[in-house]
Amino acid sequence: MGMERPAQFRDPQLETSGEVIGFYPREFYPFDNFASFQVDVFEERWPTSEHAYHAAKFMETAPDVVELIREARSPHDALKIATEHKARRAEDWDERKVAVMYGICRLKLLQNPYVLEKLELTGDMEIVEDSPKDDYWGWGPNRDGRNELGKIWMRLRDELRAGKLTEEAE
Repeated sequence: MGMERPAQFRDPQLETSGEVIGFYPREFYPFDNFASFQVDVFEERWPTSEHAYHAAKFMETAPDVVELIREARSPHDALKIATEHKARRAEDWDERKVAVMYGICRLKLLQNPYVLEKLELTGDMEIVEDSPKDDYWGWGPNRDGRNELGKIWMRLRDELRAGKLTEEAE
């Protein structure tokens, strides 16, 4: 069973019927980075994609922070550690973060058949990281955010359907 997202990050108004699928209803929670699906990336096994993503920020600049994130007891703790050490992350992080997140989500999908099964169930619906707080990775408080994480999952779904999703790195 995946770890539940703290209530302040959920959007209780999201409809799962219709054209949009959000991450936080239990059925599609596996797309969330806080969900308890291990991912093997960067020559390590990470407890969640949240751990791996935040560790990636410090791979070249702060191996001690990478280790703290690896040992973090929860994805929330991994986020907290990364935030505390923000000044030490790679200088070009903002230019690379979407590509890094795509790579992590791709491996999470390939390594976890349950996540793949859930992605196949989304049909042609828009996948939305339905955070009322995050308007970069999600849709934010006004539901008009960039939804970068939702876009990654829709891209992966398209690649899966086209037979272009492989273990090989891009």
